[in-house]
Amino acid sequence: MSLSTLPEPATAPLRLDAPVLDVVVPVYNEEIDLEPCVRRLHDYLSARFPYRFRITIADNASTDATAAVATDLVEALPEVTAVHLAQKGRGRALKHVWTHSDAAVLAYMDVDLSTDLAALLPLVAPLISGHSDLAIGSRLSRGSRVVRGAKREFISRGYNLLLRGTLAARFSDAQCGFKAIRGDVAARLLPMVEDTGWFFDTEMLVLAERAGLRIHEVPVDWVDDPDSRVDIVSTAIADLKGIVRLARGLGSGRIPLAALREQLGRYPLPVAGVPAGLTGQLVRFAGVGLASTLAYLAIFALLRVGLGAQWANLLALLLTAVANTAANRRLTFRVRGNDRAWRHQAQGLVVFGIGLALTSGSLALLHSTTTAPAAWLELAVLVTANAVATGVRFLLMRIWVFRAA
Repeated sequence: MSLSTLPEPATAPLRLDAPVLDVVVPVYNEEIDLEPCVRRLHDYLSARFPYRFRITIADNASTDATAAVATDLVEALPEVTAVHLAQKGRGRALKHVWTHSDAAVLAYMDVDLSTDLAALLPLVAPLISGHSDLAIGSRLSRGSRVVRGAKREFISRGYNLLLRGTLAARFSDAQCGFKAIRGDVAARLLPMVEDTGWFFDTEMLVLAERAGLRIHEVPVDWVDDPDSRVDIVSTAIADLKGIVRLARGLGSGRIPLAALREQLGRYPLPVAGVPAGLTGQLVRFAGVGLASTLAYLAIFALLRVGLGAQWANLLALLLTAVANTAANRRLTFRVRGNDRAWRHQAQGLVVFGIGLALTSGSLALLHSTTTAPAAWLELAVLVTANAVATGVRFLLMRIWVFRAA
């Protein structure tokens, strides 16, 4: 491993005496578990971790003797520091410590040490090498060994399925209290994370994934803490509110992920002869095009009997063209917000006119050569003409309609 591959933070160059790893242990009223946790962690890092490290106790508004225990640990162990926050919130504690840390890699783990510490080095190694941007311990990956009750297992799997369905998340475990992030990435990503509680992890991971950052997952051995004080009901409600808020922010374009992607250079790898992003755009465009074609054929078939082929074609194309432009704007070319939406629709109608000319011309040619063509022949001609029009539509949308988006 070498620190030479780590990009320097935007704020200041990496100090030679700064720790490579800063492990944060966020706590609230943990006067009993805090000392054995920190001592065990300290012993492990001293024996197994080959670089400078720091353990930071983040006490967020404890009302018991947690602060006194933290002070004793700071005095006893030179690599341990403590921070006291006046307000509760795990996310608030992590954000505060991580944004003020000078370490190259930032991590955190729960005070109960449910995760086996043997996973710590595999967690942070890809970040130290510069290969990945974030790393998470996963209890749901193949190779993980987990001991916990059926209730928590159901809740955990259900929550991660919900994230996949609502926010298109691809990481496997949002809630495991065992995560790490590169310091330079945290400096740019964390200002966008709004949550100060348990949803902090999820929001950070979703934004990172949407910005094109690489998330490394490590299977862990994890044993449930029977004395966990997490209020499942209130946490679930807060998580649902967080999902809704985050979905709105992503849908409206309010979150500047493009700027983050530009700062960190997380664009697709260039391929000779293939414009950047072309492959993904083609796949998404094909999906939208398939849905539009099916809708077009259904509308055409419904209107064909009463209006005739030409009028049915005109109305079917017009209706699907508006929906097609809106879908491609949002899904294929990733344009968010209402800026230039009317202009894009107007340009989309011009593209629609070209498609109309191709399909109407094909129909006119068919009827000029065949007096009463069969319905299947009409549909076959329209499908072929639509295929040509689709190719033209993609090119015009890419180089004209959404070129400046």
